[in-house]
Amino acid sequence: MTGQARTRQRRTAADLIRLISDEGSYRTWDEEPIQPELGEDYAAELAAARERSGVDESIVTGEARIDGRRVVLIACEFQFMAGSIGLASAERFVAAMERATRERLPVLASTASGGTRMQEGTIAFVAMVKISAAIATHQRAGLPYLTYLRHPSTGGALASFGSLGQVVVAEPGALVGFLGPRVFEALNGTPFPSGIQSAENLARIGVIDGVLPAEELREMIARTLRVLRPPSYENLLERSADRAESWPELESSGSDEAWASILRTRDARRPGLRELLRVAATDVVPLSGTGQGERDPGLSLCLARFDGVPVVLVGQDRRTQRSRAPLGPGALRAARRAMHLADELRLPLVTVIDTPGAALSAAAEEGGLAAEIAHCLADLAMHAGPTLSVLLGEGTGGGALALLPADRTVAAEHAWLSPLPPEGASAIMYRDTSHAPGLAQQQGVASGSLRRNGIVDVIVPERADAADEPEEFCSRMGGTISAELAALMLEQKEHRLSRRHERYRRLGP
Repeated sequence: MTGQARTRQRRTAADLIRLISDEGSYRTWDEEPIQPELGEDYAAELAAARERSGVDESIVTGEARIDGRRVVLIACEFQFMAGSIGLASAERFVAAMERATRERLPVLASTASGGTRMQEGTIAFVAMVKISAAIATHQRAGLPYLTYLRHPSTGGALASFGSLGQVVVAEPGALVGFLGPRVFEALNGTPFPSGIQSAENLARIGVIDGVLPAEELREMIARTLRVLRPPSYENLLERSADRAESWPELESSGSDEAWASILRTRDARRPGLRELLRVAATDVVPLSGTGQGERDPGLSLCLARFDGVPVVLVGQDRRTQRSRAPLGPGALRAARRAMHLADELRLPLVTVIDTPGAALSAAAEEGGLAAEIAHCLADLAMHAGPTLSVLLGEGTGGGALALLPADRTVAAEHAWLSPLPPEGASAIMYRDTSHAPGLAQQQGVASGSLRRNGIVDVIVPERADAADEPEEFCSRMGGTISAELAALMLEQKEHRLSRRHERYRRLGP
């Protein structure tokens, strides 16, 4: 698409607001901007920009209802001086964020900007600090801040409010980059490599969470806010009571046949993370990678609800790990993003373990795999919110252990946890793989042993194999997840954290 075609098809801030708001619900928060005194030429530029764009600054702010819920909208208007951010627009942004924080409202911010306003220079550039601080204050209050990157999103706008969303998506074909290609070529004498700064490329490598047409943005916002709506105390009591009432039906003593369980979890028909989310979760909002340029296809992040209980979920996809790439250090950095996000949004964290093992490669070693496992263990041990780990199937090595620490751990009946694949342990001890079945039994990797040793709290039955009843099994697992989380959310934080530390301190039968 040419630059001219982009200009003709570019939506204004008003177009975007109309598209995503409940009809007639938008109310502006804007007051007359106070512009810096920079001479007659700049005043004339501002007047021309106002006449051309129909707005009085490059940022417009207000509130609307989206699916009936109040949402603060902050949007760049590119037709006003290429959406550049000066002192007046920065102040307008901060005022809206501060009001949103006071009134405890979610925010959607949408960029379409060339960056800092060059006419105002360094003082406008430094105003990005107060923008970022206002967003951080809003997020520290546990409030949702979402961003939608329109074409183009560059410079200081991207490097402040454009990149700080808990969910960051962009419109198809948008130019998204810190330094615009025209500026790069002027400074360096060569064109910027093609395709790097496209929304699609940044979603592929995990810098942003996805690419979304503006026509689908309203539904994504509504779904995200449904996920983030806290459950009522009554709902938590009901879900927690369900756990107690249905305990005999849902509970299993676990498997003590280690090798048989291992073989079952390697069955390609066995339901995994994707089936669990499809059957048992609602309002799933996918996230992507670390947000810093790493995306491991064997790890998934999302926001979701289980029977009305909202969660941040990070889970392993064993099929993708086998078919595309083993779990690498980037996956664990993405998992740590999920931990941070759960803390920021004050949501329970669910980790789903189902991995044939972490990558054994030069790239994994140089990427700091061991350090990432250690950081995950420490972060989960000290995580402030409710945590639940789910041992869904294969639990091989450090990649599995990295997501294990939690307030409570649920396991499928034939799930297992081992320091290495049993064949690897056999190779170490006997220089062959034939001893793997006996070693698996000896090491106590099966769910029955895990429960007796205090590693697993609840075992969800398979009748007789999850591969033969995938939907029923996933439904049981989902019900157990929601009931366990409800009980955890009803606990006092100090008691919950003390109990978590104690369980690992006194590990063993």
